[in-house]
Formats: sequence, structure tokens, C-alpha cells
Amino acid sequence: MDTNAHPSQGVPSSLEAETDSRTTGSNPLVASGVDGASVSFRGVVKEYGGHRVLHGLDLDIAAGEFVSLLGPSGCGKTTALRVLAGLESPEGGVVSIGGTDVSRVPTNKRDLGMVFQAYSLFPHLTALENTMFGLGMRKVKKTEARERAVAALELVGLQAFGDRYPAQLSGGQQQRVALARALVTEPRVLLLDEPLSALDAKVRVQLRDEIRRIQLRLAITTVFVTHDQEEALAVSDRIAVMNAGRIEQIGSPEDLYRDPATTFVADFVGLSSVVPATAAGGAVTVFGASLPMRSRRADGEVEVLLRPENVRIATDGRGERATVLESTFLGSLRRTRLRTDDGVTIRMQHSADERLSFGDVVRIEVAADSVAVR
Repeated sequence: MDTNAHPSQGVPSSLEAETDSRTTGSNPLVASGVDGASVSFRGVVKEYGGHRVLHGLDLDIAAGEFVSLLGPSGCGKTTALRVLAGLESPEGGVVSIGGTDVSRVPTNKRDLGMVFQAYSLFPHLTALENTMFGLGMRKVKKTEARERAVAALELVGLQAFGDRYPAQLSGGQQQRVALARALVTEPRVLLLDEPLSALDAKVRVQLRDEIRRIQLRLAITTVFVTHDQEEALAVSDRIAVMNAGRIEQIGSPEDLYRDPATTFVADFVGLSSVVPATAAGGAVTVFGASLPMRSRRADGEVEVLLRPENVRIATDGRGERATVLESTFLGSLRRTRLRTDDGVTIRMQHSADERLSFGDVVRIEVAADSVAVR
């Protein structure tokens, strides 16, 4: 596999209505020209007590790129991030930042910014003082540190909250302070380890979009660890799907969704139905229709991966006969699970106005120009 292709409260209205100063005008952090650095893993091996967690991890991340490490708990994604951060030492392989081997370089010498799920703010310091803290550790003069911290808080929309203590801030605001603290030192690489998982759904989406906006504005190389495929699809330039310490597939969100390389990727990135079909001459016959394969497979019996939006009710009475098992209302659409007469379970996504009930019998067909075959 080629891995080198390029408890929260609501957000106050003052944050929902973002200030123009974050998108227009100058900000010292932006004006300083933060330059992202390339990141490389080469054959990285990590073990805990004789149990191998990373199996020769290979991954290249371009300067300024936003790459997500996506996978279930225990797949090795956080371990990979901690190795990159210098919080864990690998048993083998090389980790490079900006072309320099940093495998044995201390964390504080790697020029990184880190944001974790836990906000880890000092409760006795204000938002501004928390943001300034790292600069003080670097012996930056207090006047300059204050100026840079104010700029960082402005960047995350908290310029009016600098004098508040963590207990006076919502969960989303606290995580914004943590982000400002990570950015104020102008690191070349930003590491984000499940930074949104403790937030409620609305705040999570808002902060997710904020992180991407800031990352694009600063052009900072970003490695984002998440188990949430929607988050990864929304913000990433590329996604590396990890399973049992290995990268199963890496590519753009569109590539991973449209053409998953393995069943694991298909199941983890979105919903898929696995349907038996017959391949011949570069096409595959499924539910009576012949469709091109996105990647050529040998002729014979194959399995087709169908997304819910690739299945619809046949209007001409043809297609595959199927019985409705359940239909779930999701607002503007419904997601329905059916079983064909051959015993194949299919998920279908359709308009909320198109009502289906348990036991209804319909005819279904594939609504796609081409299909992915495993």
C-alpha cells in the first residue's frame, strides 16, 4: 500500500457571531508567517510490554498539510502521535520533521504545538495567562508574550475572554484556549489528539470548522487523531485509516469514501453494504444492471461495496426484490435497511417523504455510474 501519496456548555452568541477581525485585518501570528514542516515516519515500530502497537509505520505528510489518523480504539493512532511528539520512544524506525531525524530529540526541542482531549488549563491562571505560559517557559519578554497571547486568543475568537478563569469558561471555550496556547509559540507542526470528543455535538462542529479555518490561515502542518469519520472527512486534506497498528489506506476524503481499498475501510468510513456480484470484462453485474468497476478485478464472482446513497427504489418495476426491515427518520432523509430474497442485507438512503414500513416489499437498483469492488 502506498502511504506517501500526496462536558460542554453551549457557545455564547458572541462566539457564534464571529468578529471580522479574525478574517480581515492583520494578526501578528498570521503576519509572522508560520511555516509548516514536513513530517515522515519510516518503518516506525512501537511496543508495550512485548505487544507490538505500531508495525513498521510508513507515512509522509507534506508541509502545510492537514492529515487525520482515523481508526477505532487501540489501532495505534494515538501512539503514532505520541511518538511524533516525543512522548514515546520507538523501538525501531525513524521519525523526521522538516527532513531532520528527531527520533531521539526531546519533546521541547521538536517545535510542536499539542492539543489533547483534556484541556489541561491551569485553574489559577486566566485565559490570557494560560496562553502566555509556554512563552514564559521560553524566556520570551513579558510584553512580547502578552502581545502574542492576545493575538492567539483573537485568532480563536476569545479576545474578549482573556481575563476569565477556566471555571468561568464553557468546555468549548476552554478548548479554544488550549488551541491558542498551542499556536502562540508558532510551532511548525500542530498535533491534535481527539480534541473535540469531550464537547457536545453543536460545539464540536463549530470548533472543528474553526480548527480547519485557522490551519488553512496559518498554513501549519497538522496531524489530527480521531475515531470520528465525519470529523476526518470534514477537515482533512488526506486521511490515514489505521487498523491494528498499520495503515489500511491513505488518501483524500473523497477517495476513501468512493473507493475504499479494504472492507475495513469501507465499514469504518461511512456505511457500506457488501453485495455479491459477477465481474466480466471490466464491468460488474449487480441487481441485474451492468456497471463499470472503479478498479479492475479478475472476472468471476466478486463483492461490490454499495453506499446507502447508491441504492434506490426501481421506478420501472425491475431490479432486485427486497423486504423492508426498518426505516429510520433522520430529518431531511430516511435510512432504510432491507433484505433481498437472496438474503443480502442492504442499506438505502432516500427522501424523508418516501415512507417505507416494516414488511413492505419493493424493487431496488443501483444508482451509480460505477462501483467499488473488493
